[in-house]
Amino acid sequence: MSHSEHTFVSPGPAGLGALAVACFGFAAVFMGKVGVGGLPLLAAWLIGGGIVQYTVAVMELKDHNMTGGNVFLFFSAFFMFGAALSTIMKFLMLVGVFGDVTPQVIVEGYCWMAGATFLTIVTPAYLKGPRPLCMIVILIDIVLWLIVGLDLGLLDASYRPLVGYLLLAAGAIALYLAGAIVNNHVYGKTVMPTFGVFVK
Repeated sequence: MSHSEHTFVSPGPAGLGALAVACFGFAAVFMGKVGVGGLPLLAAWLIGGGIVQYTVAVMELKDHNMTGGNVFLFFSAFFMFGAALSTIMKFLMLVGVFGDVTPQVIVEGYCWMAGATFLTIVTPAYLKGPRPLCMIVILIDIVLWLIVGLDLGLLDASYRPLVGYLLLAAGAIALYLAGAIVNNHVYGKTVMPTFGVFVK
């Protein structure tokens, strides 16, 4: 089978929808709208998103999409499953299941430093994709570096709402792009523009 022949259509729109769910959920946390009791619920939604994004990653890799496949695989592992487990562990610590233990988020700062570096390094590949997709990745680059600063204590809590707003913006763009991809495919023409690419 040649690389141009696909067994399935792209599941990318579902992956973008799952990304939006995570972005909106995290945004609520960073904007101070979610207390300790909301953490297990957020974790449940992240697990659902992780299932979607892992599926997208495998199918994109099968179709020889180097960039999308690897980034969705990374997102499924750390933006979804890893974050869900982290959220559950923070909840258990905060409600005293492990005794008087405080979450030491500095370790996540170091982990996100690697994650932010990975996504930043691969961002130029997205200049050849639809402009909204590139903008999503750039916004999440900024978000991850802000989270690194927050977790390492280099930035104070006043930056948390900014993280939330940037996540809302990234999620909204992801939803638009998901809709554009599906509708343009179904109608066989541009129903919702994707605004070209930055680099051909």
